[in-house]
Amino acid sequence: MIITVDGPAAAGKGTLSQKLADKYGLAYFDTGMVYRAVGLRMLLNNCDLNNVEVAEKEAENLTFVSMIELSKNKDFRSARGGEAASIVSSYSGVRARLLDMQKNFAKNPTFADGTPAKGVIYDGRDTGTVICPNAKIKFFITASPEVRAKRRYDEFIAKGMDAQYDVVLSDVKKRDERDANRKDAPMKPADDAIILDTSDMGIDDVFNEAVKVIEGKI
Repeated sequence: MIITVDGPAAAGKGTLSQKLADKYGLAYFDTGMVYRAVGLRMLLNNCDLNNVEVAEKEAENLTFVSMIELSKNKDFRSARGGEAASIVSSYSGVRARLLDMQKNFAKNPTFADGTPAKGVIYDGRDTGTVICPNAKIKFFITASPEVRAKRRYDEFIAKGMDAQYDVVLSDVKKRDERDANRKDAPMKPADDAIILDTSDMGIDDVFNEAVKVIEGKI
């Protein structure tokens, strides 16, 4: 079983994806990690994020092991890391080099320990339109920019990180605009995706709605 969960940052798709993966015993693949890894590596090497050639080279050299290692860095999930990921993911050359890695996972999904899985939950921005367009179950999770910014702000504060709501909101809006205007793979719901607006929903409500959809299809 392959399930795709797309949507903008801080809409709740990651939490939903992990809960669904646990319930149905599926592997979990956060496709945004590959872009965060490339962006963070460029930051750590003091590279200009606008240097497309360097970004493509970093993407070409990225391995699963190095991606997992980079994910341990404090900036991997920070606003700085998210901004870098959004920038490098807009480069078609970077996307092309990482696309095969993401697509092939559906053919042989595995858990973190390497054991085979019976399916995968994809969490990203274009998994239902580009990576797995043939997936039978697709979700697009969204929420207002203000709600998403507050969630991300609260997350940063809970982790003891310095953050300002206005700055986080500005970053969210900029990322939305950039992701929506990518030429090769703009962020948008697949034609057959179920759209869930989580602005006024708790995670349990979102999860229950998603389970209803899944149970109805399987």
